[in-house]
Amino acid sequence: MTMRARSCLSFLFPLLCIAAAAGQHAASPTPEGRPQANPPSRTIQLNVVVSTQSGAHVAGLQQKDFTVLDNNVPQTITSFRALTGSQEPVEVLLLLDAVNTPYEAVARERVGVDKFLRANNGRLAYPTQLVISTDKGVQLERGFSLDGNALAPVADHAMTGLRMDPLSTGVYGAMQRFQTSINAFHQVTTYAATLPGRKLILWISPGWPLFSGPDVQINGAEQKSFFELIVSISTQLRQADITVYNVNPWGAAEPMEQTFRYEEFLNRVTSPKGIRAANLGLQVIATHNGGLVLSSRDISGLLARCVADAGAYYKLSFESPPTERESVYHPLNVTIAEPGLTARTSTGYYAQP
Repeated sequence: MTMRARSCLSFLFPLLCIAAAAGQHAASPTPEGRPQANPPSRTIQLNVVVSTQSGAHVAGLQQKDFTVLDNNVPQTITSFRALTGSQEPVEVLLLLDAVNTPYEAVARERVGVDKFLRANNGRLAYPTQLVISTDKGVQLERGFSLDGNALAPVADHAMTGLRMDPLSTGVYGAMQRFQTSINAFHQVTTYAATLPGRKLILWISPGWPLFSGPDVQINGAEQKSFFELIVSISTQLRQADITVYNVNPWGAAEPMEQTFRYEEFLNRVTSPKGIRAANLGLQVIATHNGGLVLSSRDISGLLARCVADAGAYYKLSFESPPTERESVYHPLNVTIAEPGLTARTSTGYYAQP
């Protein structure tokens, strides 16, 4: 094992703790008073965004227009609702990433976030809360507000704090950013899971480091732990009605091969074998979760595009087929009867007995 590969193991231990904590089932008392784990529900609920080839959202469809394929097998839709953002609670968490955003992009980010918050005379579509992720941890800025004009100076002041001392450079610095980012992701999603209704996490960041290659090796036990963490994240986001979006402030300034590198790791993880740390990339999580991965200097426009997902969408459910093993991956596909329309939702889930 190389020194780099050996040092890579140091950031795995916090992840194991996260996976263990997140993977615990809620307990309820038995008649004898002893705690007993609640069996996982087999109901799979999905948020589906339907759009035209030009990207415009499509409203007004009916249940008969949708086909849900689970492992390429059509499923019976057991519930269906066509929704707008005013029909159920929607909260937006606007996250500013001080761990992975380079100093050169901060000024552009400040302008874009300010423009987004002050658009429409500062009237935000949904209650929004600012979140700051730094090497010191996650900081929630005040509470939720519909007043973008009030949030704008708070965001500007918070982003002034992004001019922090950089973390270590090289592979060790990248490992540190990876660990810090995964911990922050866990904290933010755990908080979001306590909120009512649908939650949109708009993570403004180039993403955390994508570890792969011969210098980053993990053994069988560590692969198992990574797999459990991926299953836990996927399940939590779906059950808590959270959608993750990645807004990259670099835009055209970032080399194209770097912007789209995450696509190498989009093949869904079905077992611990062959798993890589890059399978936990922010862009990978957002794509599998049914969110968007966007990169442009027009940060305000990208944020507005993400929030528009809550303006018209469909919430449907079906019953997962029974399985005898834990964490069996089921790919999902939702198709629309009308030609020219596409559906975006979670790409799959992990079935439990």
